[in-house]
Amino acid sequence: MADIKADTTSQQPHRLIVTEPEAPVAVEVENEEEKPRRQTKRQRVASVDIFRGFTVALMILVDDAGGEWPMIGHAPWNGCNLADFVMPFFLFIVGMSIALALKRIPDRLIAIRKVILRTLKLLFWGLLLQGGFSHAPDKLTYGVDINHIRWCGILQRIALAYLVVALIEITTKDAQAKDLSPGHLSIFKLYCWHWVLGACVLIVYLAVIYGTYVPDWQFTIHDPDSADFGKTLTVACNVRGKLDPPCNAVGYVDREIMGINHMYEDPAWKRSKACTTSSPYEGPFRKDAPSWCWAPFEPEGILSSISAILSAIIGVHFGHVLMHMKDHSSRLRHWVLMGLPLLVFGITLHLTNAIPLNKQLYTLSYVCVTSGAAAFVFSAFYILVDIWKLKYLFLPFEWIGMNAMLVYVMAAEGIFAGFINGWYYDNPHNTLVYWIQKHVFIGVWHSRRVGTLLYVIFAEILFWGLVTGIMHYMGIYWKL
Repeated sequence: MADIKADTTSQQPHRLIVTEPEAPVAVEVENEEEKPRRQTKRQRVASVDIFRGFTVALMILVDDAGGEWPMIGHAPWNGCNLADFVMPFFLFIVGMSIALALKRIPDRLIAIRKVILRTLKLLFWGLLLQGGFSHAPDKLTYGVDINHIRWCGILQRIALAYLVVALIEITTKDAQAKDLSPGHLSIFKLYCWHWVLGACVLIVYLAVIYGTYVPDWQFTIHDPDSADFGKTLTVACNVRGKLDPPCNAVGYVDREIMGINHMYEDPAWKRSKACTTSSPYEGPFRKDAPSWCWAPFEPEGILSSISAILSAIIGVHFGHVLMHMKDHSSRLRHWVLMGLPLLVFGITLHLTNAIPLNKQLYTLSYVCVTSGAAAFVFSAFYILVDIWKLKYLFLPFEWIGMNAMLVYVMAAEGIFAGFINGWYYDNPHNTLVYWIQKHVFIGVWHSRRVGTLLYVIFAEILFWGLVTGIMHYMGIYWKL
């Protein structure tokens, strides 16, 4: 499905989670004498790798330290914490990489075949890692009941966005060969079909989420550790257009199409004030907690994944700017002038209670705020790295970005930690990982919160930065 190879065609190959693995190229003005040199060595846009590596590192941080630091974990429902920027940042850089990578495949049929194959690989890895088969790193077991397999997940959402956006990019490939005409909106006109697709996605999403009638529904508690195991509960709805946890159309569509047994069993809403007095931490449910607190919910569900395509479309646009605009100032001006209105519009929608920021529903305000934030973060990296040439400050991010799939699987999904935990002394809790956490970090700082945070930064993020740096030096990359 995926292979690990030593690349011999370039000293600095570019590896993507979901797109073409060759290096992205900055589109600069070149004369005839420069062309032969460019054919032998491509000019890289290091900020693309660094942004991707930064996003993977951010995922590791919020996943493994978020339990002790809930302010960086996912918001229980409405709102936008640090963890809620990870998925749209992934989709943003996926879209940007699509624009840079697919332009180097001249044959449409070959490009389509590559896109479909990579989509299937992403779906396979998504089901394997988040479908319930892997229990790493906490449990030393594998296997999943097909009746309860989780169909959706992070890689499945990326696969959908990648497939849709890559296909529209391939079908409009002729636009890449055209020169940009004068005018601030010329690049939007050149790729107008991308925005037509975005408008269609938005119309469908809004029509379904506000127009779908949600009836009452029931579910059975399958958690064997719960005192209510086996009990069937009813959630009263009979509403239309609600965006609250129990009665939104996103959950209704997932329950009707996938089945409630195939949805995520531990949604972030279980940390909400309505469910637990320990909010925003996890804790025992309140005695008067509503029935939906025990229910599953899919944060990467069908309808929300359709909305997530918008993040990738915006990312593709930023890639087009990088391709067509020839100087740094023009690129930065366009990115900032697009990112700022997105931020302002999204925050306004949230503060006026028109459309709340919500990662689980992937609302329009959430798309705008996170895409605007991605625009500013990427622009900052672009200034620091590609203009001011301060790449050495971000080498661990760059190395992680070059082997992002490897770090996602081994670190973010806990496969490496699960392997290490398989070698224990006397009991499964006495492992090297546990010893390092307890004696090197938590014990030294006499604080579980601080020790956990430092462990994640140094023993996970920096560790994998060094590992991928060695792999980069050896020319080894995981191609998907």
